[in-house]
Amino acid sequence: MTDLSGACGFDTRAVHAGQAFDPTTGAVIPPVHFSTTYAQDGIGGLREGYEYGRSGNPTRTALESQLAALEGGAHALSFASGLAAEDALLRAALKPGDEVLLGNDVYGGTYRLIARILGPWGVGVRVVDMSDLAAVEAALEERPARIVWVETPSNPLLRITDIRGLARLGRAAGALVVVDNTFASPALQHPLALGADVVVHSTTKYLGGHSDVVGGALVLNDDALYEQAKFMQFAVGAVSGPLDAWLTTRGIKTLALRMQRHSENAQAVAEFLAGHPKIVRVYYPGLPSHPGHELAASQMSGFGGIVSAALTDAASARRFAESTRLFQLAESLGGVESLMNYPDEMTHASVRGTELAVPEEVVRLSVGIESVADLIADLDEALDGV
Repeated sequence: MTDLSGACGFDTRAVHAGQAFDPTTGAVIPPVHFSTTYAQDGIGGLREGYEYGRSGNPTRTALESQLAALEGGAHALSFASGLAAEDALLRAALKPGDEVLLGNDVYGGTYRLIARILGPWGVGVRVVDMSDLAAVEAALEERPARIVWVETPSNPLLRITDIRGLARLGRAAGALVVVDNTFASPALQHPLALGADVVVHSTTKYLGGHSDVVGGALVLNDDALYEQAKFMQFAVGAVSGPLDAWLTTRGIKTLALRMQRHSENAQAVAEFLAGHPKIVRVYYPGLPSHPGHELAASQMSGFGGIVSAALTDAASARRFAESTRLFQLAESLGGVESLMNYPDEMTHASVRGTELAVPEEVVRLSVGIESVADLIADLDEALDGV
């Protein structure tokens, strides 16, 4: 059961897409193909198109089928990391002299890749608040951009961007609209259906879901761009290995259930923090006070598992971040366990001093699937010491 129609529900696609049973043994779970090379039936006589592990692997193909089905896209590509996926897309779509219009609240590594790696190659980058469509429109009228790149919800301040509106602006300006869907995951949001051209994922996060595998993905509909990105995947070689692909596939099968629990727990944590006297501000789209609450409710089926919060000052934020027990102080997000992060010196250290700098008083919580009462008790105890 690999070619699932759109009539199948998301949970069904997550379990079955790309996951046909082994025809030889009947094993319900497809085998992991570790082979680096494939025997040919005469010179150039490839079996199912497989030749060498960098150009293709059946386990990676299964994951790519699964990813395309989840996002409702025609094509998907799996990479060794989220940044490898971004790099392949950017180099496939850009040439020296082109420009990227980037959200002002994105993962620091994305900005670093464009500004410090592609910048010397001749690619420009401008930054704008993507949640302000008037500002985006003005920026595009001022000077064209080849790519409009947005995270929604954004990292780490959880800004919400109107994907439909952004897609209209991008289309009118002749720009590709790329949505990093890592925070929401396809369990909660489908950017392609809302008009985006490309979806990017760090599959390390919610798709893998267990903090045990690094990966990235692109999902898109455009045949020509897919072929260009696929060539980059092959020529540069940052592909996901077979075990990484298999672990990601295994994680995806429980994605819908996990995202439901992540969202429920994050909502409770956000409400607790919003009522705590030592918290100045909570960033979570599930709160009615969030400026993007209604928009998030209209284009997402849940609000996700990330909550950010501002304390009175940097010292208080650092003390809080270093005082929790269940919320482990670590980078990354999206695993079943809860993590605490201090963006200014951790995930977003590369953008300190730029327009993308994260306020020093902000912490970011990746809310896991533990008992929510235990998580709140952990936060309450840590705040007592702030």
